Amino acid sequence: MSITLSSLLLSGLTLFGLPADAAPTKQFEVEPFEINLSERVPRMLDLIRDTQLPSFELAAASESTNETLSTGIPLHTLDELKNEWVTGFNWDEEQASINKLHHFTVNIEGIDVHFVHEVSGNPDAIPIILLHGWPGTFLEMAPLIDLLVPKPQPKGNTSTATFDVVIPSLPGFGFSSPPLTKAWGTDDSARVFNTLMTEALGYERYAVHGTDWGAGVAYSMYDQFNTTVRAGHLNFLPFGPPTAADVAARNITLSPGELVSQQRNTDWDAAGNGYFIEQTTKPNTIGLALYDNPVGQLAWIGEKFISWSDPRQGTGPSLLTHNEILREVSLYYLTRSFVSSVYIYYQNSNGFTQTDYSNVKARTNAPLLYTTFKYNIGFWPKEYVAAVGNLVSYNFREFGGHFPGLDNPVGLADDIRDIGKYWAY
Repeated sequence: MSITLSSLLLSGLTLFGLPADAAPTKQFEVEPFEINLSERVPRMLDLIRDTQLPSFELAAASESTNETLSTGIPLHTLDELKNEWVTGFNWDEEQASINKLHHFTVNIEGIDVHFVHEVSGNPDAIPIILLHGWPGTFLEMAPLIDLLVPKPQPKGNTSTATFDVVIPSLPGFGFSSPPLTKAWGTDDSARVFNTLMTEALGYERYAVHGTDWGAGVAYSMYDQFNTTVRAGHLNFLPFGPPTAADVAARNITLSPGELVSQQRNTDWDAAGNGYFIEQTTKPNTIGLALYDNPVGQLAWIGEKFISWSDPRQGTGPSLLTHNEILREVSLYYLTRSFVSSVYIYYQNSNGFTQTDYSNVKARTNAPLLYTTFKYNIGFWPKEYVAAVGNLVSYNFREFGGHFPGLDNPVGLADDIRDIGKYWAY
């Protein structure tokens, strides 16, 4: 079933909660989409069962724990996750839960873009697009939906900002097809997603949020499309984070929590970026090696979910349990998107490398909000974030890491909701 937006809007009907006068400038066919990967599950489970892991941990690897992961994911952790995948994880149940969301696809510039679209019914709702990174998926942002899209409120009620939420899969991730050209960067994805929001969905203005590579795309949208993107929230920057020496040289005083964040940054730079180098230089090697290897993908991806997150993951506000890790990795394997996902590094080989902040300010006066989560792997003090945009809010969260949509969704949603304070800016 396909839906031609222009024909419906011209007839005075509404779609996705949009008013009839929000007509797109070009015809796009937005098609409802349902996830059905069940037929691929038996083979995945057979491969998991048949995968043999070593019977003992090497002496040199014994120092790697879930707290340090100094040599990578510990054998006992991988073995535990592997067993849970076979005995306790149920893809069909997860799929049914995911399908409760409203999924769609639309072809833009030859890419089949998958996205979730949830509307509040509030006439004053702020449209926002939420962008994940690697090794995340659209599922990383899903917990924010119920926090940002409440029940309809009377028109004029501005006491609590509400949102119409759009969560796409980045090109080459999940159900979005990969780019058709080699030279495809975050600016290109930004253009596609601006088209999604404005021409395909009919929003005149909207806000953006992003993390990891999603922050790169979101920042590009914030910079390039300054008439349509009227607010941004980030918890990562597409620039090289400053070193401890850089921060000290500028006489920036850090709080005790920020010192922890700075050390996390230092540790990642010293011993955590091996995957980054591999995926930037030889994506096909790691991609093909793990393409049909679910336990291999679990080791490669699972390590990041564990080591990049708050050590208290799975407790308090965190939803980052073993089941969530298995759900994310299952999606990578079952959609056969692991190879195309790692190519985002190769196609953006200069990503996160620029360290000169002297002339990088975005070409917009739209408000920029930023949240530092204590256990993220990149840390930017307020002074650095202010150099790249019109910073109006900088917040520090004691709980959370690189995947705040899973690690501290309540805190992240609260900070995103602050966009409402500046929306008429």
